[in-house]
Amino acid sequence: MATREITSWLMDMDGVLVHEERMVPGADRFLERLQELGRPFLVLTNNSIYTQRDLSARLQASGLQIPETAIWTSALATAHFLADQRPGGSAFVIGEAGLTTAMHDAGYTLTERDPDYVVLGETRTYSFERITQAIRLIDAGARFIATNPDNIGPSPQGSLPATGSVAALISRATGVEPYFVGKPNPLMMRSALNRIDAHSETTAMIGDRMDTDVVSGLEAGLETVLVLTGVATRETAGRFPYVPTRIVDSVADLVDRVV
Repeated sequence: MATREITSWLMDMDGVLVHEERMVPGADRFLERLQELGRPFLVLTNNSIYTQRDLSARLQASGLQIPETAIWTSALATAHFLADQRPGGSAFVIGEAGLTTAMHDAGYTLTERDPDYVVLGETRTYSFERITQAIRLIDAGARFIATNPDNIGPSPQGSLPATGSVAALISRATGVEPYFVGKPNPLMMRSALNRIDAHSETTAMIGDRMDTDVVSGLEAGLETVLVLTGVATRETAGRFPYVPTRIVDSVADLVDRVV
């Protein structure tokens, strides 16, 4: 494939910059190079639990200096999308600070009475009572939005059910499918591009998953780079009906690509 001139970078967080909360070797050099040359970049994550400030602090603890403004979450993309769709609306939200803060900042009222939307995000403590409430509100006519379709999330003890799994439960009960805003929806890519005033033709997306990072980058018209420091291997990548522009061992291999 022809190599484009890349001047802006989007990148996933888990599996690309950090792995199990430890810095991927060379990730600091890659980020330092971007900052040294003043290249626009944004760290994307489907995780809707944490605020930008929380994530910046967690990355700093891993040895990576990333400002809050360089982080874009599925919670922020969801709030941004809803503010465009129905400014000043209302929502019943299942989620944590990352999502509730984003919704408040977007001018939304959080309510349990006749909301415009039910918005489902990720939380470590899904409440059966609130899931039941969400089902009843959707049955009563609320529109169903979910931050991302990831079915499981990692934890030191093993996999945890994530937003996609709980969304499936609600869908099964209501017969209503949610609109997922986060990756692989290219909507999240476009909102990220707008955030840093970048153009798809000169932007690359770096990710560790073919089914979210790479496909959303492809559908948004970006160059795509698959790294092997997270979920994907060369073997599993070859099973998909599409290919990334490049496969590299880690972001450390991209330092010389930043010009």
